[in-house]
Amino acid sequence: MTPLPIEQALPALRQALHQRDEAVLEAPPGAGKTTRVPLALLDESWLAGQGILMLEPRRLAARAAAERLASQLGEKVGETVGYRIRLDSKVGPRTRIEVVTEGILARRLQDDPGLEGVGLVIFDEFHERSLDADLALALTLNARLMLRDEPLKLLLMSATLEGERLSSLLNDAPVVRSEGRMFPVVQHWARPFQAGERIEPRVLQAVLQALDEEPGSLLVFLPGQAEIRRVNEALAESLEGRSDILLCPLHGELDLADQRAAIEPAPAGMRKVVLATNIAETSLTIEGVRVVIDAGLARVPRFDPGSGMTRLETRRISRASATQRAGRAGRLEPGVCYRLWSEDQHAQLAAYDEAEILQADLAG
Repeated sequence: MTPLPIEQALPALRQALHQRDEAVLEAPPGAGKTTRVPLALLDESWLAGQGILMLEPRRLAARAAAERLASQLGEKVGETVGYRIRLDSKVGPRTRIEVVTEGILARRLQDDPGLEGVGLVIFDEFHERSLDADLALALTLNARLMLRDEPLKLLLMSATLEGERLSSLLNDAPVVRSEGRMFPVVQHWARPFQAGERIEPRVLQAVLQALDEEPGSLLVFLPGQAEIRRVNEALAESLEGRSDILLCPLHGELDLADQRAAIEPAPAGMRKVVLATNIAETSLTIEGVRVVIDAGLARVPRFDPGSGMTRLETRRISRASATQRAGRAGRLEPGVCYRLWSEDQHAQLAAYDEAEILQADLAG
């Protein structure tokens, strides 16, 4: 088994969870927290043979994490490790680690408020602060306070440097940090976008430039499906006749087979250009990527109290998100990141993403 940076932090994490019923693990992408931590805690005495629930924010990440965990045990998914996602599940009578998406846990807590048979709940990628994750955490805290005789331990895992802020959500829980493993990433800056300027031509120019200047596959961050479709069409036209380039969209509305195809390594002798939303920001490793092109935008839901409607709004990402995206270029070797904004603009970005619960319609 390949050693990963997270292994140096595991003794401190075991000690923290032995002494307290809650902890925060801060580890950058690539450290191995998703694929090593659940297995490392499975035989802890305080777990007493109970199960582990690990929350992943996206279906593809949940399924990939379960497959990776099972492969390290030399088993198939559905034995010791299983998963539950929307419209699909693989669990069995011996399953002790169950990887689920956030909405699945919220519904499970409604059916089984005490989470019988579960000794540890892990919230992976909690820095994303989705509405489902915050709701699931609130329900879990309520369940262990009101409905549990034996302890229910909680572990928040974050890929950004905000462990102290998350610790305050859990009564000043201990924070364990892993340095991770990151190769150097060269940053290229661009002129700021002008008001009303469409992003697709700039992205197209950056992709063609990177294909000429750099080897390896490319990961391109775009705000939504419409931009992905338009850039994909423009690239297909510009690269007509280039049989060595494979274009792969990646967003949450694709079926799992198409999403899996986007994250698999490029065939021998070919390069991939993956056009992705922020689904590729954390949780997933796309093999072969050493170039990132970041438009610096994300589409997020915003509730308008005046109209009573939720609409999607395109906004600039935070500095933490920009760091996560750039880091995708340095997972396996030194890489390059083309940021389509200036250094002055970067300094003006918000430090972290805002929690979705602060902007969402809570009536549901």
